[in-house]
This record gives sequence, structure tokens and C-alpha cells, in this order.
Amino acid sequence: MLAAAAALFLAGCADMGQTGSHASLRDAASLGLTSEAAAMAVPTVDSQWWLGFGDAQLNGLVDQALRGNPSLQVARARLEKAQAAVGVAEAADKPQLNGQLDLNRQKFSGNSIYPAPLGGSIQNLGTLQLNASWELDFFGKNRTAIESAVGSANAAAADAEAARVLLAGNVARAYVQWARLDDQLAVAQRTLSQREETLKLVRDRVSAGLDTRLEQFQSEGGLPQARQQIEALNEQIVIARNALDALVGQPGATRALGAPKLDSLRPIALQPTIPADLLGRRADIAAARWRVEAASSDVANAKTQFYPNINLVAFAGFSAIGFGQLTKAGSEQWGVGPAVRLPIFEGGRLRANLRGKTADLDAAIESYNATVLDAVRDVADQVASAQSVTRQQAEQAASQRAAESAYDIAVQRYGAGLGNYLNVLTAETTVLTERRQAVDLTARAIETQVGLARALGGGWQPQRQATATATADSGKTAPRHP
Repeated sequence: MLAAAAALFLAGCADMGQTGSHASLRDAASLGLTSEAAAMAVPTVDSQWWLGFGDAQLNGLVDQALRGNPSLQVARARLEKAQAAVGVAEAADKPQLNGQLDLNRQKFSGNSIYPAPLGGSIQNLGTLQLNASWELDFFGKNRTAIESAVGSANAAAADAEAARVLLAGNVARAYVQWARLDDQLAVAQRTLSQREETLKLVRDRVSAGLDTRLEQFQSEGGLPQARQQIEALNEQIVIARNALDALVGQPGATRALGAPKLDSLRPIALQPTIPADLLGRRADIAAARWRVEAASSDVANAKTQFYPNINLVAFAGFSAIGFGQLTKAGSEQWGVGPAVRLPIFEGGRLRANLRGKTADLDAAIESYNATVLDAVRDVADQVASAQSVTRQQAEQAASQRAAESAYDIAVQRYGAGLGNYLNVLTAETTVLTERRQAVDLTARAIETQVGLARALGGGWQPQRQATATATADSGKTAPRHP
């Protein structure tokens, strides 16, 4: 009898229609992250990888940024909000109890259901009672809502970690940029000194009748040009320091710091290879996968809306006509029983909601796929840059040695009257270009190390992420990668 009643009961539920996700998750094999790559056993990045540069100023700036950057605080606030949403979802699965006190003065109709003397009279009505309810989650509506909230909370936690990794990388890059500009300033100042020495030589030759005023004017014109370059670099240094102050979250944070030097930054040990377990190393990928989990739970929750909603309700207390009678014997009342809501005809609302949640799931899956593809591209770009910059530095060093030698010879020949000033200018232009290129390549080499550390996950590990909730239903600590 009960089985027949249940069958009839469920048969009355609204029809879900034909719905289903059309997207699929990309796995490691489809991305070329094969076992051959796994055999190379790429070491994980240290969670404080910037310490490897051996620069106390950089370490202090990164630590200060991780404490005070507003963008990171926003990510943490979003995490707290998502964790609070887990508590809200969990509360819906527990018994509810509330108190009720109603005190009313009411005139009863003389032409309604109440006979005289109540009908037509004005009375004081009072109700004092406790109301209890408990939704019996037979079809998993509350469970899937909790799972969705946990997925969103874990995604927010991964987002906060991704923001931390990105911020540390941005601070390191800004610091390297400051060091690059300061080294370029040193090149410009050295160029100015060389041009001042050359001008003295030219003036001596003009006084001796060995050169004309043309060579002197050419030499003099190089001085203001060098000073202008120095001023432009000083401007760029101020702007770079302001950018670093903003990242740290404290105006004037770099004011008391000495100018960094590129050659004082030690290279950090990173293997320029795409690891097979890349999908498990990056917090942004984990966040995207958790959003897929949350969206999948939302679809499951939307399906439960087609089934009956069953609540166990009860109340106990007092009700009386006349406030003075409210707590006296005979005013007691109580009740207990089930409350059932059965969706039969909703005008297509439930099916539309399910289609919308399914579309959200498809979007979350494709967003995950896009994040994965971008991560693989990011690492591949950093690996290619790291390998290329190393080769470029070797070639540039040889080119600079030749340019420096050519410049020295040109100056010596000019001083001895064996060469003209045009050769000096040409050699100086070449050597200046090489010196600047050396600084830029050194900075790029360090920046690629920063970029590679970030692209490889910045030392994030799933077990480091705080669990969003301690309930059994939310006992996930990392997304399940395919």
C-alpha cells in the first residue's frame, strides 16, 4: 500500500524534460602532459621561491605585500563570504526552532463563522508558542546545496592562493624592473664620463690644430644627450618605485631602500620543463575545477526541485481570547505532523531552472578548459623564454667584448692621430647599445625565472589550502583532476 502510494506520489512530480551537459573536461593526456614528461620528475617550486634570489630587500617587500595589499585582502574577504555561505547551507539541513508571541486586539464579524457572543465583539487575542521544523532531505536537496557551497568556498580559497602567487610574482618583477633601470642609469652615467673624457681629448686636438671645430661640436653635443638620458632614467626609476609601493600597499615603502643591482640577485634553481602534474600545481586551475564541482552540485540540486519537499513540523504553547487567560490551564495547544509540497505544474519554471544550471555547468567546464590551456601556454612561454635568453646572453657577451675592444682601439687611434672622430662616435654607439642590451638581457633572465616560478604554481600545494568546512559532506581538500 505504501509502495503504491509512493509511486503515485512521485508520478505526480513535474517532468524534467531532456537536459544534460554537453561539455567535457580536458585531461592531462589531451594536453600532451604524458608519462614521458612525468619521468623527468620536475621538482616543485618552493612556496617562498623569492628567497632564492638572496635579496633581503626583496624578501621584505614581498612579505609586506602579502600582509597589506588591498587586492589580496579582497580575495580573503571573498573567501570568508564563501565560507559563511557554507554555514548557511548547512543550517538548512538541521532542525529549526523559533519562538512566537502574537498579541492582537480584534473585532470579530457578526456575519461570519463566529456566533454570538464572539461574533460582533472586540477581543484581545494572544498566542505564545514554540515552532519546530525539520526538512527531511530524502532526495538530497540540502546535501547538494551544501556540496555546491563547499565547492564555491574551496574555489574562493584557491583564488586567494592564486592571488598570493600572482602578487609575489608582480612584486618580484617590479623589483627587477627597478634594478634594471638603475643598472641602465649606471650605463648612462658611465657614458657621460666617457664623453667628458673624450671632449677633453677633442679640445686638446683642436687647440693643437689637429681637428676642427666640427669635431668639437660633435663631441660637445653628446654631453646634453647623455644628461637627458640620465634624467629620463631617473624619472622611470621614480615611477617604478611608485608602482612597487602600490603593490606593497604602503606609499613610500621603497623610500628608505637602496637601489637594487641585477648582479646581486642570485639565480634560483628552476628546471625549464613543463611538468606532467601541472594541473595539480596551479591554484587557478584548482579554483576552476572547484567551480565545476559547484556547478555540478547546482545541477543535482535543480533536479531535486522536481521531487516532493517533506518537512516534519510541530508546535506547542498557549492560545487564548483575553490576555489574562493566555497562560492559564486550558489554554495549551500543540500539534505535530508532516508538511509535504509536491510540484505538479510550475509553468516550466523548474525545467528552465535546470536548463540554466546545466548551461552554468557547461560554462564552468569550458572555463576550466580555457584555464588549463592558458596555464600550459604560460609555462611553455616561460620555458621557451628562459632557454632563449640563456643563448642570447652568450651571444651578446661575445658581441659586447668585441664592441668594447673596438671602442678602446678607436679612442687610442684617435688620440694618436691615426683615426678620425667619426670612428670614435661609431664605436661608442655600438658599445653603448651592447651595454644596454646586456642589462636588459640580465633583467629578462631574472624575469623569466620569476615568470617560470609563477607559471609552475608558485609553490602552491592542495594540502596547504584550508578546508572550507569540517563537515563530512565537505571533506574535500582538492579538486579531482581527470
